[in-house]
Amino acid sequence: MTTLARGADILTRDALTVLQPGFTGTTAPDWVLRRLGEGLASVGLFGRNIATPEQVTALTAQLRAERDDVLVAIDEEGGDVTRLEVRTGSSYPGNLALGAVDDVTLTREVAHDMGRRLAACGVNLDWAPSADVNSNPSNPVIGVRSFGADTALVARHTAAYVTGLQAAGVAACTKHFPGHGDTAVDSHHAMPLVDVSAEVLADRDLSPFRAAIAAGSRAVMSAHILVPALDPDRPATLSRRILTDLLRTELGYTGLIVTDGMEMQAIAATYGIERGSVLAIAAGADAICVGGGLSDEETVSRLCDALVAAVRAGELPEERLADAAERVRELAHWTATTATTEPYASDTEEVGLRAARRAVRVTAAADTAFVPLTEAPYVALLTPVPNIAVGDHTPWGVAAELSRLLPGTETDSYSGENAGAAILTAAGPRRIVAVVRDEHRHAWMSSTLDTLIAARPDTIVVEMGVPMSPPRGALHIATHGAARVCGAAAAEIIAGA
Repeated sequence: MTTLARGADILTRDALTVLQPGFTGTTAPDWVLRRLGEGLASVGLFGRNIATPEQVTALTAQLRAERDDVLVAIDEEGGDVTRLEVRTGSSYPGNLALGAVDDVTLTREVAHDMGRRLAACGVNLDWAPSADVNSNPSNPVIGVRSFGADTALVARHTAAYVTGLQAAGVAACTKHFPGHGDTAVDSHHAMPLVDVSAEVLADRDLSPFRAAIAAGSRAVMSAHILVPALDPDRPATLSRRILTDLLRTELGYTGLIVTDGMEMQAIAATYGIERGSVLAIAAGADAICVGGGLSDEETVSRLCDALVAAVRAGELPEERLADAAERVRELAHWTATTATTEPYASDTEEVGLRAARRAVRVTAAADTAFVPLTEAPYVALLTPVPNIAVGDHTPWGVAAELSRLLPGTETDSYSGENAGAAILTAAGPRRIVAVVRDEHRHAWMSSTLDTLIAARPDTIVVEMGVPMSPPRGALHIATHGAARVCGAAAAEIIAGA
C-alpha cells in the first residue's frame, strides 16, 4: 500500500469513527456490520429498533461480533423520553419527578437501576441526563425532562444521575450544553435563541454542567441553540467559542463531546447535515449524532465523504478529526473495560414506582374530602401535539391502570376548542377524570377544563406535565411526568388502592 493510500484509509476510518448513526430494523443491517469493520465505532438505537429486552440483547451481541468495543447509544432518559419501553411507557419516572422528590440518593438509585438494565441489554452509552434548567415555562421541548427551574437542584440531581448511571458501566451523556432550558422554540423544528447575558448563563445554566463534569460525565451533548452572549454567529453545536473555549478550556472538560441530532431543523435547514457536521467537528465536537430521522447507509456515506473532503480541502484540520476519533475510541475502551456481565434481576417496578409515588402532589377541593372512586370512570385524555424527543408512539395517562383497578373504565383522546362538550356527552353520568399535559401552555386545555368543571364540579384533574396552573377540580393530581409508573401512582390515589 502506498503512503497516500494508507493515509487515505486512516482518514476514512477516522471520519467513520466520529459518526453515531442509526438504522432501521430489529437486527443489524449488513451495511452497519460492514461499516463497523471499516472504522465505524458507534451506533444509536431508537424506538424502531426495540421489541423486547431479549431482542435488544441479541442485536447488541450481533454488533459486538463485528466490533467488540462498539459504542451502542440510546436516548433513555426515563419518564416521557424512553426508547427501551417505547411501546409501554417507562418503568422510571423522569427528571422532573425526581426533582420534585429532591432526594439525590433516590435519583442515584433510579439512574443506577436504569443503567444496569441498559447494560444487561448491551447498551453502554446513554444520551442522558438532561441538565437543562427549565427557566422558561413555555419551553416546548424540555419541560418535564428537566429536574426543575432551580439551578442548585438541577446541579445536584444531574451529578447524582451521572454517578448512578456510570456506576452500572454505562457512560452518561449530559445534555444539552450550554443549556436548552430558556427557549421557546423546539430545535427539532427551528433555531432557538437564548438571549441573556453571559453572567446569567454562568450562574444559571452552566452550573449543572460543572456538576456533571465534576461527577465524571463521560460525554456531553451540545445544543442546537444560538446564544449571542457566547457566540453571536454560530449555534453552540458549531461554535468553537462554546465547545472549545468554554467547555474544554474554561470548564476543563476532557471527555467526549457529542452533537445533538444533525438532521434536526435548527442545523439541517440552516447549514445542511454535511456542512453542519464539518463545522461541528472543527468547533470541537468529537461525535456526530444522526439517525433519528435519517437511518440509511447513504447518510453515513455522505457525512463520511464530507469530512474527508473538508480535510483534503484544508477546511478541517486532519489533527482535529484524528483527535475527535481518538476520544471516541477512548470512550469505547472505557465502556469495554467497565462493562458488567452481571444479569439484571432488580425489581424495576419497585424502584421506579416507589419514586413515582413520592413525586405525586395531591390537592383536594377545599370544601370537600375526596372519596376514592369505586365505580369505573370516564378518562378524557387531553392530548397536545407531541414533541419529537418524546415521540407519538409511547402511551401515557392513567386509563390503563384505572382499567385494572376499576374494570369498565373507558377512555378517549381529545384536542381542540370543542373538546369539553364532546367529553361531557361521551362521559354521560360517569365520573370524569381529565388528564392534561402542560395545561399552562395550551389555551384549549384550560378552556376544556373550565367547561368540564363548570358542568361537573366533581371532575378529577391529573396534570402529567409541568404543573404551572393552579390546582382545580374535586381532586388535582400532579405527577410531574407521564411515565407509565407516574400514571400508575395517580391511578392508585384515584381508586384508593
